[in-house]
Amino acid sequence: MSRTPLDTVEHAAATPDVELPWAELGLKKDEYERIVEILGRRPTGAELAMYSVMWSEHCSYKSSKVHLRQFGEKAPENDALLVGIGENAGVVDVGQGYAVTFKVESHNHPSYVEPYQGAATGVGGIVRDIIAMGARPVAVVDPLRFGAADHPDTKRVLPGVVAGIGGYGNCLGLPNIGGEVVFDPCYQGNPLVNAGCIGVMRHEDIHLAKASGAGNKVILYGARTGGDGIGGASILASETFDDAKPSKRPAVQVGDPFQEKLLIECTLEAFKEKLVVGIQDLGAAGLSCATSELASNGSGGMRVTLDDVPLRDSTLSPEEILMSESQERMCAVVEPDKVDRFLEICAKWDVIATVIGEVTDGDRLEIFWHGEKIVDVDPRTVAHEGPVYERPYARPDWQDALQADDANKLPRPRTAEELKAQVLQLVASPNQASKKWITQQYDHFVQGNTVLAMPEDSGMIRIDEETGLGVAIATDGNGRYAKLDPYTGAQLALAEAYRNVAATGAKPLAVSDCLNFGSPEDPAVMWQFAEAVRGLADGCQQLGTPVTGGNVSLYNQTGEAAIHPTPVVAVLGVIDDVARRTPVAFQEEGQLLYLLGDTREEFGGSAWSQVVHDHLGGLPPKVDLERERLLAEILISASRDGMIDSAHDLSDGGLIQAVVESALLGGKGARLVVPDGLDAFTFLLSESAGRAIVAVPRSEELRFTDMCGARGLPATRIGVVDGDTIEVQGAFELSLDELREAHEGTIPALLA
Repeated sequence: MSRTPLDTVEHAAATPDVELPWAELGLKKDEYERIVEILGRRPTGAELAMYSVMWSEHCSYKSSKVHLRQFGEKAPENDALLVGIGENAGVVDVGQGYAVTFKVESHNHPSYVEPYQGAATGVGGIVRDIIAMGARPVAVVDPLRFGAADHPDTKRVLPGVVAGIGGYGNCLGLPNIGGEVVFDPCYQGNPLVNAGCIGVMRHEDIHLAKASGAGNKVILYGARTGGDGIGGASILASETFDDAKPSKRPAVQVGDPFQEKLLIECTLEAFKEKLVVGIQDLGAAGLSCATSELASNGSGGMRVTLDDVPLRDSTLSPEEILMSESQERMCAVVEPDKVDRFLEICAKWDVIATVIGEVTDGDRLEIFWHGEKIVDVDPRTVAHEGPVYERPYARPDWQDALQADDANKLPRPRTAEELKAQVLQLVASPNQASKKWITQQYDHFVQGNTVLAMPEDSGMIRIDEETGLGVAIATDGNGRYAKLDPYTGAQLALAEAYRNVAATGAKPLAVSDCLNFGSPEDPAVMWQFAEAVRGLADGCQQLGTPVTGGNVSLYNQTGEAAIHPTPVVAVLGVIDDVARRTPVAFQEEGQLLYLLGDTREEFGGSAWSQVVHDHLGGLPPKVDLERERLLAEILISASRDGMIDSAHDLSDGGLIQAVVESALLGGKGARLVVPDGLDAFTFLLSESAGRAIVAVPRSEELRFTDMCGARGLPATRIGVVDGDTIEVQGAFELSLDELREAHEGTIPALLA
């Protein structure tokens, strides 16, 4: 890709007619012309490399910015928010002087091309975002989507992705405490590998990505820069995917978790000694991103000598060095009198560290190679003033027909035996079946602070051993709901994650998101995106949970076939004492089962419609966010005051799925009675939102029902924890052994 070492700024100004490969680097003609206009000349090869990766969809959000502004415009007042959108990750106050930072990112296309390294480096990248905020990473989560469970390519992609996540996270010593695994043919050829991380720090330890103070040194530290990942995530994720292009394969980064572990400890020690003025991890767009963002966010300019970058491959051109997305690298801004100590700490941890430049009192980012100036730009034009597209969007003409194809009209079981068979079929289906085969490859308990982990409603980590202060996180998203109605689908994802956090006893505080959609050049996809963002922004405003940051992943399609719109929402919550958390598993026989919330005939996008009828149509369940807020308050209060011993939210698969999961986890059965006004089918399989099932000790029944009554939350007694079967009186009975075999045998059989 390199033009010539002589393609200096001076040479570029003198040779305006030289052709540059802007189209090969993913730039549009008008974008290239805009770069020429900004510079007042043609760019050098190195400048073109920087603009191409930083103006890519993955880095610049050029198609999504106009919609994402709603997260700021509609942000609710929230005293807990310490750092919001615009930094590496959001930060919230969780009390007792602690702050928590968290974020979800995507590594979708790289994980299809090279499943192990794509997923592993996805974990590595999100962990470095958390370190860059000044926090110690304490846990990871992994929301995953794959194609049909029985498709041959799923057997290629899924094991590699799971091994990559487990291998990298386990080597870092980070517990994996949550996430999801969803199968659907729409993700065939375009899996979604989203990764999230939580970090903990004291308030005074927050660090930001900015280069301030003329004369301060810019230090690149971590792994050497290699040819792997050149234009990797930045360009690979910024166009419609075609797995037939061999050029995509070398673009996937290669991870080294042991190097990253050293990088974490080295960085945290430097923070502890207050050696760092500003810091940025090198993820997508590599040095192009780190230098331009640090300079853009600071108060001056920056001068960098590219010859000083430690290389794994001495043949790399300056353009390749700037575009490389080699992993396990960070950039720190350090005052001159603290450089020696910073380098000492790096040496102690066996981390390569090199001064590659300094902050200047100007407003330019200047980069030199062999003594010649090859980059001279305003860093803001690279990092923050890229193209902004108002892409055309329109409600697709097929949306009305899709919604009119009402799942509520599908044939229902006619007999108790048929209902029993469909329940068993549902419990054994890939999406509802146990994911133990996958999750047992992750270490949930390393570090010794994990309180809850999958398959609980939310993962929970203790962050203060003395007081028991903890945080919980849940990630959710239902692409089927969002396909039927993207506005409602996004709010249902938010509501479910919010409910999952509350079900464990934690108070929801803030949101991160990973918005996975098809090509923004398709007006139908852009409409889905716009509606989902509007729904999420409105929902967060109503629930009082600000969006602290996140990720947009577009071009998730192969050829013309886009994935279902899949907004994945992560909700972070806080709990004063993790000893008060509420698990999913039934705890003791004789406890009373209460259904909280209202059950309606709502089967659009449901697991039942998918598993039994292979159908997608109608409307998703209705959303009532005030009811969600009330339900959460009841669940949190009941957990804190010892009124309930287990709780499980109702979502995919309805009530029977929740009861089966609680029974199998606790090894205790249940007898259920269908409430008046409902038939057994609707009672068991409806996916109405705003509901949960709780197990109440008999001694607490009056206190619990009085609280629900006083607050106006419907609470219906539907049964009792008892025996070794699940019995629906007047309908059917299934033994726990039979259910366990169905629930736990599916995934191993598919992936054997």
